[in-house]
Amino acid sequence: MAFINLKDKLIQAKIVYYGPGRGGKTTNLEYIYNKCSQQINSEMVTVKTQGDRTLFFDFFPFDMGKIKEYDVKIQLYTVPGQVKYNSTRRLVLKGVDGVVFVADSAVERRNKNMISLKNLEENLALYHKNIFNIPLVIQYNKRDLAKQGLPILDIETMEMDLNEQLKAPSFEASALEGNNILSTLKKIISATMSSLEKELTWEHEKWK
Repeated sequence: MAFINLKDKLIQAKIVYYGPGRGGKTTNLEYIYNKCSQQINSEMVTVKTQGDRTLFFDFFPFDMGKIKEYDVKIQLYTVPGQVKYNSTRRLVLKGVDGVVFVADSAVERRNKNMISLKNLEENLALYHKNIFNIPLVIQYNKRDLAKQGLPILDIETMEMDLNEQLKAPSFEASALEGNNILSTLKKIISATMSSLEKELTWEHEKWK
């Protein structure tokens, strides 16, 4: 459940960009940071691990409205993608309210995508969260590789591999070119805010 500041009437939610190493999570957040400066009032923090890194910053979705008269602050995070940093990924997922799974469209990364999605499911379960219930958006990133003559997975294959059971909203994207990066962000913020509003309503009814 998101952190609620009763005094300042502020809800602080956490959205994590998850996926295999070098899939484009960092490029997503860098694009958002550069394009949405008016909605960001914090520095982008980089926590470096050997050969990988975690990024995070605060994002204020002014155009998405409020939740029960509360303003909303979203903390956007990436996780390190490499397998050896699983403990860091678990730590970043603590308190997560929504997830963007960034899949790599390169043919050679097909298996890495599926392993990473399974890893997400397992790590969410550690916090008693179900991948089928948490707000989730899947992004099929690096579609621009085709322009370079590199083989990419077709969307039907990626949907079958990653989204056949989840049936989450999904976007074809290029973090490098900016295609559908903000659409992905708006969708996960909308889903997360809707989920939090339901939770708050349920909590209110419970204590009536």
